[in-house]
This record gives sequence, C-alpha cells and structure tokens, in this order.
Amino acid sequence: MERRNFIKKTALSSLTVAVGTEIVFGSLIPEDYQPLALQDPDPFTLFNKDKEMVVLNDKPWNMEARAHLLDDKVTPEKYMFIRNNGLIPENIDAASWTLTIEGEAAQNIKTYTLAELKSKFKTYTYQLTLECGGNGRSEFDPPAKGNQWTVGAVSCAEWTGVRLKDVLEDAGYTDKAVYIGYHAADVHLSRDPEKEPISRGAPMAKALQDETLLAYKMNGKEIPLAHGYPLRLVAGGWPASVSGKWVQRISIRDRVHDGTKMTGDAYRVPCSPVAPGEKVKDEDMCIIESMPVKSLITYPMSGAMIKSGQKLNIRGHAWAGELEVSSMEYSIDFGSTWQNCKIDKPQNRLAWQHFTASISFPKKGYYEVWARATDSRGTSQPMLLPGWNPKGYLNNACHRIAVKVT
Repeated sequence: MERRNFIKKTALSSLTVAVGTEIVFGSLIPEDYQPLALQDPDPFTLFNKDKEMVVLNDKPWNMEARAHLLDDKVTPEKYMFIRNNGLIPENIDAASWTLTIEGEAAQNIKTYTLAELKSKFKTYTYQLTLECGGNGRSEFDPPAKGNQWTVGAVSCAEWTGVRLKDVLEDAGYTDKAVYIGYHAADVHLSRDPEKEPISRGAPMAKALQDETLLAYKMNGKEIPLAHGYPLRLVAGGWPASVSGKWVQRISIRDRVHDGTKMTGDAYRVPCSPVAPGEKVKDEDMCIIESMPVKSLITYPMSGAMIKSGQKLNIRGHAWAGELEVSSMEYSIDFGSTWQNCKIDKPQNRLAWQHFTASISFPKKGYYEVWARATDSRGTSQPMLLPGWNPKGYLNNACHRIAVKVT
C-alpha cells in the first residue's frame, strides 16, 4: 500500500510539473487518466520547430514556414514544413527496420535491413528541393479544399542515403517495370490497419535518377521522426508527396501505381485548361510530375521600411522542378518593367538556387517588390495566379513583398 501511494504521489508530481501549476483535486484523478492539458501537445516542442511556424492542421499534422524563415541556403529542421496524411508511427526500432522490394515487375522479393543498406551500397549526399503540390493553395478562387498553404511548404535540406536505383538493380526487376510505389509505417487517421494514409510513387525514369535517394540522414544527422525516420524516399523536384516517409516497402509495378492518393484528382491537374470552378472528370486529370518554376523572397520580411535614398538588398531562392533556373528578375512597378537579379548555380541538380539584388527606389511611398524566375526552357512565373484547378495545386505566381520608403 505504501509503495502504491508513493508511485501515485510521484506520478502526480510529474503531472504537476508538466502542467505547470498545482492540479487541484489531483489525488482524485482516475488511474491512467491524462489531463486535457497534456492531451493537446505543443507542436513546436514536439517537432523541434520555430515558434513562428504556422500550424494548418493537427489531425494530421501540417505546418509551414513563413517566407522570411526560409532564408538559410540549406533549410534547418526548425524551419522545414511538415505535410502528413496519417498519424506519425510510434515505437520505431531502427535496429530491426527493414525495406522490402516486391511487386509484379520485381524479379525477386528481397528484404534489406537498414544496416545492410548502409553497408552494401555507396552513400550519396545531395541538397534536394521538396515542395508540397498544394503550396500556394490559399490564393485560388474559387477556394480549393485542403490545407490552405501560403508560400512556406517548401524546403531544401541536405539528404544522405543510398540511390534507389542501386537497390532496385540489386533486387532485380523485369522489362515490364513501369512505376514504383512506396508503402510506409504511418497509420491511417481511422487507425484501421488495412488502410494506407498515402501510397504514391513515380515512373521508373524518376526512380532511377541519381538523385532519387533512400535517405537516412538529413543535414548530417539522423532524420527527425516527423520527417521520416529512420528511412524515407527523397525525389527532389517533384511534389513532396512522391518522397514517402517511414518507408518499409517498395513495389515495382507493371502499371501506373494505384495506391492511396494516386487515383482520382489527388495530386493531379486538368490535362487541359478549365474555367474556374468547373468540374473535371477523373479521366481528364493528369498526374503532377516536375514542379513548375518558382521563387521566394526570404529577405527582407514583407512590410520592410527604409529611408529615402537608401538601397534595399533582397535575397531569396528559386527552383524549377527537374529544370534549372536560368534567370531571375525583380520589379517595383507591379510588373511593368523588370530588372535582373544575380542568381547562383545550384549546388547540385534539383537543389534550389540563391538570388540577390540591390534595389533603388525613385521617391518616398509604398512599393511592392515582385520576384520572377525563368527556367532553362524559357518558361517564366506568371505575375498573378496561374490557371485554376480543382485541388489548388501548382500555384507558382510571383512572390511579392511590401516596402515603404519614408
């Protein structure tokens, strides 16, 4: 009895510390009950995120950065967006983690431990741009359903792992191979073990690119749980949904993968332009592959104030899916004229590129600085919202910040 009382007092003391104040009537708390104050976790602490990050959803967790938080050339964990479709897996044991290669076009069913992947295959490190297909969804009109991302569902971290193509070639596949699909350890919101929250994939051509990784490190450290620990796919330049987290199985398919969120209108846009609000048949929707050219001003924050005669130095990043950004411009007269920015070459293919410019303003007053990137095929960002689509994907309109010259 004394021991039980001691344990109960110790547990109550721990709860008091966690809540931050005395729990009145704490001695009457039913056994195994968790106070409400502890049932709604602080996502910033939970995921090691900066307090300025924006939470869009908690079931499942979805968070984005504000533009100025993405100023680093390599995105740190605290500013990386989170896009989940299900519940984050619990009780992961990396020592017993395995990856199985299977599917209709697989020559064999082959399983690798995480240790075998690290020891058997050559390690590669790349900076890779990941952007949610719905980044910018909040600007579409009529509104599109889904998380109302603004501009911060993008990142470019440094990923380390083995090439997916090396693993696929070691396992073996037939000439019928068309697509790969991933299967992961996250849990459906219903907690139904028979349902996958998401199971997307990519054509073999993308799967076999040098930069498509089975990654186990991010920015030189173990991947944080929220970003796919202990193993994830990273396929830069395509919608981030292709880069499956917590990956346990890869299916080599003899058809376009038909997993969860691969069919219907999920991560698809109309094959031909449609009027805003128009209903589109599933068969008239095409799968999103390479993301469009886009850029982001990360310094200064929108709302900057400078004195008359003072120059404004801006900087940011630009990216173009599978392509490279060939030029970068800014405008201070609402797109009537454009001036060149300095833009760096990418660290490696599929990494974003950094731009800078020094801007002079003709007189006092209110201005907007617009940024526009052009890709290696000559396609530029639209100045305003691009063509409407039912799910609000691929908004690559020019990013803009407000500036006041006093």
